[in-house]
Parts: sequence; structure tokens; C-alpha cells
Amino acid sequence: MSELSIAVCETPAQKRIEPRHHGTSFFQNVLANLLRVATVSLVALILPAFLIHRLSVQNYAAWVLIIQLAAYISYFDLGIQTSVAKFVAEYAANHENQTAGRYASAGLALMIVAGALGLLVTLVLAWKVPKLFASMPADLYQQVRVSLVLVGSSLSFGLVCAVYASVFLGLQRYWIPSVLTIVNRCLFVAVVITIVALNGNLAAMGLGVAIVNVASGFLQILAWRREASHVPISLRLIDRFSIKRVARFCSMQSVWTIAMLCVSGLDVAIVGHYDYLQTAYYGIATMSTNFLLILICSVINPLMPVSSALNTRRSPEKMGKLLTRFTRYNSILVLLTGLPLIVYGPEILRIWVGADYAMHTVTYLRLLVIANMVRNLCAPYATMITAIGKQETAMVAAISEASVNLGSSIYLASKYGAVGVAWGTVIGAFVSVSLHFAITMRRTRAHFDISRARLFLEALLRPSVIAIPSILLFAVGSKPTDPFLAASWFLMWSGATLAVAWFVTLTANQRNELLSFGKAFALDVAGNQFVRHFRAS
Repeated sequence: MSELSIAVCETPAQKRIEPRHHGTSFFQNVLANLLRVATVSLVALILPAFLIHRLSVQNYAAWVLIIQLAAYISYFDLGIQTSVAKFVAEYAANHENQTAGRYASAGLALMIVAGALGLLVTLVLAWKVPKLFASMPADLYQQVRVSLVLVGSSLSFGLVCAVYASVFLGLQRYWIPSVLTIVNRCLFVAVVITIVALNGNLAAMGLGVAIVNVASGFLQILAWRREASHVPISLRLIDRFSIKRVARFCSMQSVWTIAMLCVSGLDVAIVGHYDYLQTAYYGIATMSTNFLLILICSVINPLMPVSSALNTRRSPEKMGKLLTRFTRYNSILVLLTGLPLIVYGPEILRIWVGADYAMHTVTYLRLLVIANMVRNLCAPYATMITAIGKQETAMVAAISEASVNLGSSIYLASKYGAVGVAWGTVIGAFVSVSLHFAITMRRTRAHFDISRARLFLEALLRPSVIAIPSILLFAVGSKPTDPFLAASWFLMWSGATLAVAWFVTLTANQRNELLSFGKAFALDVAGNQFVRHFRAS
């Protein structure tokens, strides 16, 4: 039985009841996140493929920059949503709903301030568009400004409303936020496609997106009122103690948030400033690699409330074993999702966005996928130390990666253009993983008692053999152009990769564990569906 399965067991009764509940709850949350990822990925496939055939390269580049600049508003979260989910998980688990509500209310107050700051930054960015992107056609400035203000303002409002969705994350009810996200993305793509099909300009596209974002914010509030109002949220519930605890947690988390901005939030803007004509192509590469990031986060994020609960009841040795297990599975997932984009990137891009975009994008895609694969190897560790409130131990790694990434991206962009930004991201990723092993893991031995050498060998090095079929395929050279031979090569590569992942990277016990847990999960879900059907009838 896995460490996750034996979760929080103290009494004999708990040993009979809780293991299945916690393990199944975790995987149900993962399933909810994966469905959300599937929808977001579908949107990411449909929308760019439509827009690049309807908009010029310059206009599409402008739209990419609008979305990128508006997305900066999300960084003003500064860990508030994570904080609300953490405290709700801790107190609601003990049926202290009023206390959980005070922390959620404190998060609301802080998020209102964050939303106001986001609105201010939106206005400043809109004002500075001509100076930020001097190579952009001058006739696009006004449209970009209007669209940016509309989208950025709506995201600032959505930032405040996100506190209500965070309550569901703390309650480990991921299905509701996932459904809300799915609705938002479906409306987003429908509205943008409709406006572009009607020959609407960038300002009209921004207005449509703003309306969708505001409506989604109200849906989050409505969902809380109907399904989670037992965790109250009101500014009248705020007290000094809860504000201080939430703010302290966020002060540490905010360093990570700002670091993430430097790592993955500024690259498109840097390309737009130094190499505007490559912005559209770089944006496609970024969108593709975001799939990898979103997928990993969807699997890892449910680990947050689980780790927060387990930390108080499990020994450092047990937590270390749990970390090793999750890191190994995460490494396998990272490789299985990233390698297809590296090996078959040109073919995937040609099918998706056409030959011209594929030719200009493939180099950026491969570099960014490698960077994201490397930095996400430590994603379970970063999530677990956040869950137990020990983010300060990783400050050196976070700040160093952000500084190296941003500094090298700007320097290399000034010398080599867009490809320099991609190389800067790769360099920063290796710095991050190296410093986690060299510094951070030494500082968290009291919580995760695991040998760094063992973690590296078992959870990182052993799964890396999955890349052997891909390396051999690259060594052969160009792939055949004949459709039958190309399909045969793909089947052999994918079959060999999956076989290595299953039979080499996993032991017999681990394979049996995954199979038995998957079977138990399927039976549990089927049983729950039967019970709901029986009650309904």
C-alpha cells in the first residue's frame, strides 16, 4: 500500500476508513484537473489554428501580447489563493468552519487590494504600449490599449472572485473549480472566434473576453453560495490574527510568485520588445509548452492539501518516502508528455498551425519544452514544502533561477533575438534544480528525511531512461517521409518509450501498486455512481 493510501491513520477505526478516502479523494481531484486540462488544451489547439488564418502575423502577435500583458494580473495573487486553500484544508478537516471562514475572509480582503493593484498596473501598461513595443505597427497601438484595459480590468475583478473558488480547493472538491474553468474556456474560445469571424478588431475581441471573465467571476461566487457557504466569507469576519497569518504565508509565497513571473511570465514580452516579428511564432511555442506545465500542475496541485494534512501525522521518514514516490511518478509523466513535443514537434506543428509557423516555431518549442521538463522535475518537492509552510527554505533557489533566467534572457535576446530568450529559460531551469538539491533539501531534512543521492537516483535518473528511444531516433537522423514508414517509426518509438516507462522505470511492486490502486479507484467511483443513482431513484 502506498504512503498516500495509508495517509492519516491513528486509530483502528481510522485505519479501516481513512486510507481509501484520502487516496481516492486525491485521485478524484487529479481526474477533475485532468478534465480541465483537456478542455484548456482543446482551446489551445482550436483558437490559434483559427486565428493565424484570419489575422496577419502582426495582428496575431499583438493579440498574443495583449493576453500576455493582461495575464500579469494573475501574479498579483501573490499566493493568496494557495493560502486560503491551505487554511481551509486545515480547519475544515476538523469541522472548524467558522475559523476556516475567517481565513478565507482575510484572503478576500488581501485579494481586493491585489485586484486594485492589478487594475493600476493594467492602466500603466496600456499607457506604455508604444514604448514597450516600438516595432509594433503604429496603427495597432490604440486597439491594443483598449483591449488590454478591458481584459486586464476583467482579470482584476476575477482575481477577487477567485477566493471563493479557493475554498473548494481547501475542501478538496476540485470538480467545481474545474467545471467553472471549463465553462470559462469554452465561452472564451466561442466569443473570440465569433468576433473574428465577424471581422471584429482587437478592441472588440478584448471586450468579448472581458465579458466572459466578469461572468465567470460571478459564477464562482454563486457556486460558493450554493455549495460551500458553510465556510463563510465576509469582510465582517476579518480579525487581525487571521490577516497576519495569511499575510505572512503570502509574504513567503509572493517571492515564488514574483520568481515565476521572471521565469515564465516575461519571455513573450521580451521577445516583443527585441524581436517583434518573432512574437507570433514564440507565442505558439509558449502555448505548446504551457500544455506540459498545466498537465503537471493538474496532477501535482492536489498534493497540496494532502501534504498539509499528512505533515502533522507522519514522520519525516514517511514524508521522505512519499516525496520520492511522487517525484518518480512526476518524472515519468514529465518525460512522457514532453518527449513527443521534442521528437515529433515539427509534425505536430505542421498539422496544427501549418508549415510556415512550424518552420519558425520548432526551435523555440524544443528549447522551451526541455526547460519546462527540467524545472518541473522538482515540482512535487516545491509543492510539498509550500503545503507545510516552509517556502522560505527555497528562497535561494527561486530568486537565483529568476535572476539567471531574466538576466540571461534579456542579454541573449539583445544579441540573438527570440532564440536567446528560449536559451535563457533553459539555463534558469538547470540552476533551479541544482540549487534545490544543493541547498534547499538540506534545510528541510526535519520534514523530509531522504537522502538526496537516493532521491536523484531513484526519482530522477532511473526515469530518465525513458528518453533512450528518443535519443536513438535522433541519432538515426531524419525521419522517413513515406506515410507508411513514418507511421511505423512512430508506433515503434511510442511502443518502446511506453515499454521502458512501465517495465524499466517501475519495479514489479510499483506496477502492482498502481494497478491495484487504479482498480480500487475505478470501483470506488463506480460504487459512488451506483449509490447516487439508487438514491435518486
